[in-house]
Amino acid sequence: MLLVDDVVPCEPACPVSRAAKVLDGKWTTLIFRELLRGTRRYSQLQRSLEGISPRMLALRLAALEAEGLISKTIYPTVPPKTEYALTAQGRRVEPVIAAMATFGEHLA
Repeated sequence: MLLVDDVVPCEPACPVSRAAKVLDGKWTTLIFRELLRGTRRYSQLQRSLEGISPRMLALRLAALEAEGLISKTIYPTVPPKTEYALTAQGRRVEPVIAAMATFGEHLA
């Protein structure tokens, strides 16, 4: 039996803590879910994530790009076309999202 005195604090270097930091936020895992299906334009992401504000989507995408998990390509057209895709590092989240889907299927 685990006692309160036996609990080890989660250090910032802990792999679970680092993963939680990256996946934190209401919309992050859903953005990953969409990008696992392939490259998406900003407008496609916004339509598929019903209820997300444009500001929140922009913030989440910028944070994931800063972590090196997604890439952003801007095409010089009128109007500008922006596409987002997972990087090789970002694709490593696929088993996590798959496990969440399996877990979610079994929730009542």
